[in-house]
Amino acid sequence: MLRFIDNDLRRWQEGTRRKPLILRGARQVGKTWSLKEFGSKRFASLALVDFERNQPLRKLFDGDLTARRICSDLEVILQQKITPGQTLLFFDEIQACPRAITALRYFYEEMPELHVAAAGSLLEFALDESSFPVGRVQFLNLYPLCFAEYLEAIGNAPAAAAVMGNPAEISPAVHDLLREELKRYFFIGGMPAAVNAYLENNSLRDAFEVQKEIAESFRMDFAKYTPRVDRFCLDSVFTSLSQHIGKQIKYARLGEGYSNPTLKKAFDALCLAQVARRVPSADPSGLPLGATASAKSFKAILLDIGLMRHLSGMPGDIEYAKNDLLSIYRGAMAEQFVGQEMLVSQQGGLYYWDRQAKSSLAEVDYLAVLNGRIHPVEVKSGATGSLRSLHLFLATYPECGRALVFSDRPYADLPEQKITFLPLYSTFAVTRNE
Repeated sequence: MLRFIDNDLRRWQEGTRRKPLILRGARQVGKTWSLKEFGSKRFASLALVDFERNQPLRKLFDGDLTARRICSDLEVILQQKITPGQTLLFFDEIQACPRAITALRYFYEEMPELHVAAAGSLLEFALDESSFPVGRVQFLNLYPLCFAEYLEAIGNAPAAAAVMGNPAEISPAVHDLLREELKRYFFIGGMPAAVNAYLENNSLRDAFEVQKEIAESFRMDFAKYTPRVDRFCLDSVFTSLSQHIGKQIKYARLGEGYSNPTLKKAFDALCLAQVARRVPSADPSGLPLGATASAKSFKAILLDIGLMRHLSGMPGDIEYAKNDLLSIYRGAMAEQFVGQEMLVSQQGGLYYWDRQAKSSLAEVDYLAVLNGRIHPVEVKSGATGSLRSLHLFLATYPECGRALVFSDRPYADLPEQKITFLPLYSTFAVTRNE
C-alpha cells in the first residue's frame, strides 16, 4: 500500500537535525507495516525489536540505558550488525516497554548518527510525563488510509491521481466513477485490514467482519485504560460517538447512568488513544486556531468512517442503496469523511466555528488553513441560498479566504459570493496544507 507518510519518513531520514522518531497512531492503522517497508527499502538492514512478541527483549532495558551497551546486546540477540547510517533500528510496540521510551533520549545524545524509530499506541498510558524524553524525539502520526491511498491500494492509480488533481478538470464520466468509489469507501473505510479483506474477495461483508473484529480489539484494550477510566463507560462512549458525528458534544448524551466527569474521562481517554478526535470551536479572526480553541464547545469524529458505520448500527443495505452521498446516515458519514480527510491534510489541526448568540445560532462545519489564510468549510447538498451560517461567517470575517463547500455536485465556482463548490472526493487535495 502506498502511504503518504512515506514522504515524511524520507524527510526524517535525510534531516540534518534528526532525532529518534516515534510513529504514533491508533492500533491497526499500519504503523508497523509502514516502518518495516521503509526500513527494508531505504536502509541496508532493518533491526526489528518487537516488545510485544518478544518479551525477553524488555530485560535489556532493566539496567543502565547506555545506547552503545543496548546496541551491543541487541547485536548478539538479533544476530545482526547494527551499523549507524546503514541500519534502521526499529522498536515496535514500544509502549510495552516504558524503559525503552526513556532510552530514546540516550540514543539521541550518545548515538545521533544511528537512525532509531519506534511505533506504538496508548503511549500516554505507558509512562508518566517525567519519564518521557521531551525535546529528544520527533513525532509523526499515521491515520487510516485516506481516499486517495485507498484508491491506490485497490489498484486504481489513475483514479487516485484524478482525486489528487484539479477538481475543475474532472469530466462528468470520471466524476460519476469517483462518486461510486467514494460510496464504497464510506462503507469499507481506511483501516488496512478492512481494505485488504475487501480486496481478497471483492466483498463488503468481509470488510464488515474485519471492522467488527477491530472494534472488539479496541474494546479489549479498554482494560489497559484502568484504573483512570471506567471501562464500561468507555464502551458506552465508544459506541455513542458514532451517533453524534457533526453534533456538538454533550457528555450526558454519551452514556446513561454515568456522571459528566466520568463520561468526560472516558471521552478524553478515547482521544488520547486516537480512537476519537476532539474538534473544538475556534475564533477565525486570527492564527493559530489552536490558541482560541474552546474547551467547552466541541464536536468529535471517530478514527475511521468504516468503524463509524459498524458502531452506528446503521442498516447497511438501506443506506448503501441511497444515491446521494450527503443523504447517507443523515449526512453524518459525509461530515465524518471530510473531517477524516482534513485531519491528515491539515496535519492534525481540526477546528470548526460556531456562534452561540441567543438570537442567531450559527455553525460552520470545519475551518481550513491554507497559505496562511483561514477558509470556512461546509459539507452541504443544498443550493447557496441555504448556506445561511456560511454567508454570516463570510460577512463577519471578510479577511478570511473563500468558502469551500463540499457536496455531491461537480466543481462550481461562484466568485461573486466568494464560494467554491467542490466534490466530496477532492477534500484531501483541496485542503492540503503543505
